[in-house]
Amino acid sequence: MKKIIKRLIIWAVAIILILLIPFLAMLFNIKFYDPGSGFEEMNWDLFDFVIIGVALFSVGLAYEFIARRSQKTVYRVAFALGLFGALLLFWINGAIGIIGNEDNSANLMYGAVFMVGLVGSLLSRFRPRGMSYTLFAAAIAQLLVPIFALLVWPAKATWGEPGVIGVFIINFVFVALFVISALLFQLASKDESR
Repeated sequence: MKKIIKRLIIWAVAIILILLIPFLAMLFNIKFYDPGSGFEEMNWDLFDFVIIGVALFSVGLAYEFIARRSQKTVYRVAFALGLFGALLLFWINGAIGIIGNEDNSANLMYGAVFMVGLVGSLLSRFRPRGMSYTLFAAAIAQLLVPIFALLVWPAKATWGEPGVIGVFIINFVFVALFVISALLFQLASKDESR
């Protein structure tokens, strides 16, 4: 029990250090480049800090309580990569949006990626083979979001400065993260069956 508490304290300290970056940027009026509107000051409120802090701590908890149950390094790496992809998707989509900006309601469709990941993980009970299928399904869901926005919901899919091609490139980065995680889970599944 002491080991778990110690690891959770380490996660909490790491999260505080990560959140110090935007806090100090706001404190010293450091400007960051936003592809949609040029250089802007960091403009977070307390809600932003709480949301990102909770998201980061949730990822840490998930890693500690699920990935740490396995002694297989490949399983842990696969789980960490899948979590990293989900966290990055949440952060980017919430902060600046992927399709257009963060206020574009077309970005809400990325919630399907999270639902596929959550439901698939729970149904598979976090076993490597099921997690592999789940991450492949999440990659497909990720790929379908901009296609759906482009073909079915074009009025809502204002693409912003990166344009349609840029949005698809961003999505392919997430697809690649989820596919690599799925392949690593497959490898962990083969090791488990031996």
